[in-house]
Amino acid sequence: MNESIHKYFKVGLIQWMSHPRKDILESVRQIAADDFFDAIEIGPIKDDEKRERTKVLLQQSHMTVCYGAQPRLLGTGLNPNDLNEEGRQKAEQTLLDAVDEAAALGAKGIAFLSGRWLEETKDEAYRQLLKTTTSVCRYAAAKGMNVNLEVFDFDMDKAALIGPAPYAARFAADMRCRCSNFGLLVDLSHFPTTYETSQFVIRTLRPYITHLHIGNAVVKSGCLAYGDLHPRFGFPDSANDVPELTDFFRVLKDEGFFNEKNPYVLSFEVKPWDNEEEDIILANTKRVINRAWAMA
Repeated sequence: MNESIHKYFKVGLIQWMSHPRKDILESVRQIAADDFFDAIEIGPIKDDEKRERTKVLLQQSHMTVCYGAQPRLLGTGLNPNDLNEEGRQKAEQTLLDAVDEAAALGAKGIAFLSGRWLEETKDEAYRQLLKTTTSVCRYAAAKGMNVNLEVFDFDMDKAALIGPAPYAARFAADMRCRCSNFGLLVDLSHFPTTYETSQFVIRTLRPYITHLHIGNAVVKSGCLAYGDLHPRFGFPDSANDVPELTDFFRVLKDEGFFNEKNPYVLSFEVKPWDNEEEDIILANTKRVINRAWAMA
């Protein structure tokens, strides 16, 4: 591309992934001071004082603030499609709390993921997820906020109900009949884990995609970092690098996602592996984005 990526996308990162060892204030300050980033995705902040100080930094930054509620579920085992109604309600409540925390931080929406499922109870789990998501969407709508469901693998690591792209499309269509503030978050790093391509996922989910992630994954069984662990680009035996990201950008362009008037947030979800240095992994990712964009 001859034009800047920042013309068509708000480039962001998932803060807790990129800086897993940094203090939240140190991390946000570093990211906010880097004009490569137009957006930042923040997770739960338990400390009230740090949350308030983080809000002040974000207000100064002129970045789009997004909120990821995934750690509220993954870190606790809560399941928004839990067949046990008490368990489902607990998951719903933490997502309602996430909407409140997101609003306090200046975010305009939240993202979350579906929970684990079993084939024999899949339809019931689907109905439970509809119930949870509808409740969260209606609560968020009253605050002028959006809700994004992230599409994950269905049988490799997270084993989430949503799921392969056609099933995600079905769920999104059902949700849009109920709530207009619902959308899907798709992540390049998950395409190999669902055995799908950029073209297939983007074309299948096009009407419902409201948020984008990019990253990498290892899907060769028995290899280091196997599963949904978001290693750096260029990691041994991994699935995505410059060619795959270049293809992703080309598909997005072909499918009409280049929107200079209302750019989509496009964040990278890349995590240092073992003792890798956070700032070097950040620079690695920027280089891959710049090269893939130039080649697209």
